[in-house]
Amino acid sequence: MNLQQLRYVVATAEHRTMTDAARSLYIAQPALSRAIRDLERELGMTLFARSGRGVVVTAQGRRVVKLAKEALDAVREIEALSSHGHSEAELRIASTPSLEPGLAGRLLPAYSAEHPGVRVHIVRCDGRDGVVNAIRDQRADLGLTDLPVPADLVSHPLERQEIVLISPPGMDLPNPVPMSRLNGMRLVLPIPGSARRREFDALFAKYGVTPVPTVQLDERGNWLNTVRSGAASLLWYRGMAEQATRAGLVVRPLDPSVRRVIAIVHARRRLPAIAQEFLSVAEGGSAA
Repeated sequence: MNLQQLRYVVATAEHRTMTDAARSLYIAQPALSRAIRDLERELGMTLFARSGRGVVVTAQGRRVVKLAKEALDAVREIEALSSHGHSEAELRIASTPSLEPGLAGRLLPAYSAEHPGVRVHIVRCDGRDGVVNAIRDQRADLGLTDLPVPADLVSHPLERQEIVLISPPGMDLPNPVPMSRLNGMRLVLPIPGSARRREFDALFAKYGVTPVPTVQLDERGNWLNTVRSGAASLLWYRGMAEQATRAGLVVRPLDPSVRRVIAIVHARRRLPAIAQEFLSVAEGGSAA
């Protein structure tokens, strides 16, 4: 048994197909399958069972996957002890598309300046639920998301980020936009029933407004394109204003101002040293 095989097992459990797991590891699929078969033969147990085009983790496999993740976490922590900045450790940070620009633009440069030998891998997640799942599944050491998060995670607030209205050009709106003007406005919104949608609905109920959900989707990568098409406006973070402006869209604040707390979150367990160091850097340079 070796660390490479453990990485293969964890990747296969996360991706649920040998093909996707191999692609994520940049290896050939037959090599991945062969390595897992060799490990199963050595352990005398079946870790994965075929299911359609994918695989499912067996009962024995779930235990092995859990222990493999713990072993790999321990290895990363040992690697982080390497002195003189020559560590080959990897820090995995889950983030949403909305918050990634701030992570990449401010937090990562500050951290990398102090820890140049640590590789930082951003686990891209589609929304807060994705960040939470990445932490729970141990696909990420830390997560950057807005609050609230479930009670099984620890949160470290960094800043309060403003929510703004992003609209197609040509709309006759005051600046700032009174909340009452959202009544009847065509908006891009998350799908009904999602946690994010429930938060928006609570906000609208608080101010007694009923926007028109013209487009409902959770694929945030398409939100700005939808606004650019002129179909609707969008409520999003101030941190995305630059991207929206480059796209030719108009950004306006709301009145009264609406803000969300942005935080770094992690599981309730001992963090690897490199994750603790990132947290210290982030909290030291965070905005109130």
